[in-house]
Amino acid sequence: MNEATWKRLEYDKIKAKLVDYTVSPGGRMLAEKLEPSDRRNRVTAWLTETQEASDLLATGASVPLSAMEGIDPFLALLGKGRVYNETELEQLLIWLVSIAQMKRYMDSKRQTAPTIASYADSMRDCPELRSELERCIRFGRLTDQASPGLASVRRQIIAVEDKIERKLQGALSKYKSALQESFISKRSGRSVIAIKRELRKQVPGTVWDESASGQTLYVEPIDVAGLQSELQSWAAEEERERTVILSGLSDLADAHVQQLKGNREAMATFDFIMARGKLSRSYDGRKTTLSDNPVIRLVEARHPLLGSNVEPLTVELGLRWKQLIITGPNTGGKTVALKTIGLLAVMVQSGLLAPAGENSRFGLFEGIIADVGDGQSVEQSLSTFSSHLAVLKQMLDSAGERSLLLLDEMAAGTDPSEGIALSIAVLEELLKRKSLVAATTHFNEIKTFASRTAGCMNAKMAFDAETLRPLYRLELGEAGDSHAFAIARRCGLPEHVLQRAEQLTVSRSSTADILALAADGVSTGTTQPSLQPELKPYFSLEEELSAPSLEGSETKEETTHEATEAEAVPPKKKELEVGDAVWIYPLKRIGIVYRSADARGEVIVQVQGEKMKFNRKRLKLSIPKEKLYPGEDYDMDIVFDTKENRKIRKQLRRKHVEGLKIETKGEDLK
Repeated sequence: MNEATWKRLEYDKIKAKLVDYTVSPGGRMLAEKLEPSDRRNRVTAWLTETQEASDLLATGASVPLSAMEGIDPFLALLGKGRVYNETELEQLLIWLVSIAQMKRYMDSKRQTAPTIASYADSMRDCPELRSELERCIRFGRLTDQASPGLASVRRQIIAVEDKIERKLQGALSKYKSALQESFISKRSGRSVIAIKRELRKQVPGTVWDESASGQTLYVEPIDVAGLQSELQSWAAEEERERTVILSGLSDLADAHVQQLKGNREAMATFDFIMARGKLSRSYDGRKTTLSDNPVIRLVEARHPLLGSNVEPLTVELGLRWKQLIITGPNTGGKTVALKTIGLLAVMVQSGLLAPAGENSRFGLFEGIIADVGDGQSVEQSLSTFSSHLAVLKQMLDSAGERSLLLLDEMAAGTDPSEGIALSIAVLEELLKRKSLVAATTHFNEIKTFASRTAGCMNAKMAFDAETLRPLYRLELGEAGDSHAFAIARRCGLPEHVLQRAEQLTVSRSSTADILALAADGVSTGTTQPSLQPELKPYFSLEEELSAPSLEGSETKEETTHEATEAEAVPPKKKELEVGDAVWIYPLKRIGIVYRSADARGEVIVQVQGEKMKFNRKRLKLSIPKEKLYPGEDYDMDIVFDTKENRKIRKQLRRKHVEGLKIETKGEDLK
């Protein structure tokens, strides 16, 4: 699997939501480590767990998951001879109580969630340990019931503290005239009274502290000093008894180390499973069918990050066709459709329910690669086209029958003619490898390729031509338009500009596309110098120009330009004229007649800037020149001569220029 693809498909956002639904560090760690799998048994088990978790949550019951606060560091030290304090042992007690609750809860849910309920059977609530902790610890302090010795010591402490209290109350009355304040306080763990500095000698005893101003001294009267020492002795005894009790409880916890660590793994797993259920319910996910074959069939599917208002998507790949070419206007939902297909496939292989109808089906893919977004990188000096090529290389390096490949805006970021040719070549190669491909494009040549190639299907994003608004609905079987001019009118572009653009579009479709096949790949020299024709490597816009479809077609008619010599030269064939577009059988491409047939039937044809000689029998008229050029007086030099020579010739028509001349080379026929 490909982490860059996961980010492009926003799988990282899905995982972030999943992590947010966990309540424990262990569950969070499992969610963060989640990755798609292509192992059927594992994915099936994950989906079953997630479905059962969703079913449990649908009942409205509160699942007694534990946040396991402080449990991980506690278990990390368990078995190493450490003596735990009251707070740590109380956290352990709270956790063991939650384990017992989880076991009882899951036992009551075996009918609703039989699989995950059985996981609770492995949990151990350690009743002996739990009972001891309940007896010995309460509110973060050892109870008097923890041991008889502790109870006895605490009784002695209470008795001595009571004697000290009475002695100090008497001192307050006895030394009333020397008091700065008439109450008892604590300093350095000793009970003291506040005495004025100048009257210090009236109160015999030990000074333990003084005020910030130095005017008040805190004195322990001499008649309570012996009781204070006795109290400290009993306090030390209490600490010794406390250490003995905590040591015994720690040893008991150490004896259950395996059960406790197993409980942590089980509770983290429950947390992870329930988080998947919560996430799936957040976007109305449902369990779909897993297929043994590499197919995708989405019925009323929605992108999980876009909410319920998004138009549902119904689409398929791998059942009746391997490639789906999606067209339509910008902002019409093409990219969202691609992301929905890819993201749902990744989610299903991660054990997450898909927001799609129950009749949806998913195969398992060994590789899912998406080229969505321009991928520019200033740090890596990658242009849009370079980033596309990097992803295409990944696809071609690994593509196979169990690959799902998503290509957004094919032929973007470079010269359209070359980009289209490269895109079609890539599609052909991926079709040979039987990979599943969904791609978006604006180019008619790629649409035409899909319409005439077995294993490919066109689809369009619906568009309301009256309101000029996208409908975000995918419709199979037909290519869509970009609606650029209609949208431009809605945005307020000047009407005369749009009318001129429409004229240029018509002119280019009828003429420049064909000329580009025979010219040198640059502008054909139409009256608009900025207009650069796009390469039509396989099909022209005219119905006569059709290339062979792929072998093995069961759904489309096979068309080919191959023919026998008898077929190529019918009895009454039109003589080829300069400017005619012809199909060249040996090259299997279009050319433009540069010189008509000579006495031996040899015709000179220009193909991508080169003059080549072919026998008339090897050529077939595709489009006569009358349909290619704007008028009878069309300057054929635009087709056959260089731009520089045409400029010089134009200057020479105006006046003689000394030293200016046109140089022509002899025909280098191939």
